[in-house]
Amino acid sequence: MASIYQINKGINKPIEFKGLKAQYIAYLGIGLVILLVLFAIMYIIGINLFVCIAIIAISGTALFMNVFRLSSKYGQYGLMKKASKRYIPVFIKIKSRKIFTQLNKVSFKGRKEDLWQRK
Repeated sequence: MASIYQINKGINKPIEFKGLKAQYIAYLGIGLVILLVLFAIMYIIGINLFVCIAIIAISGTALFMNVFRLSSKYGQYGLMKKASKRYIPVFIKIKSRKIFTQLNKVSFKGRKEDLWQRK
């Protein structure tokens, strides 16, 4: 008997759900769990039910809008790259790659010489 196999065309693609990519799905899930716990705490404390629902609805809308905006603005890895830029020391920051692309073209004492072979 011949078996029919389907080819997976999504290899090496990030997980996507309704436009959210990669880690933003987890951010939204964690945010919704926090809102659920916040609603339960406010309800147990004795805050009016309609006030609780209004606060959670406004917070949930802000959460959804913020997470979808971050997902579309930064993509799969952009937010992590932005966060990691804060940890680069000031004295290592280089604005262009020109210094690295010109390494073999630097001349010392009138002759061209590779920087890596210089003694």
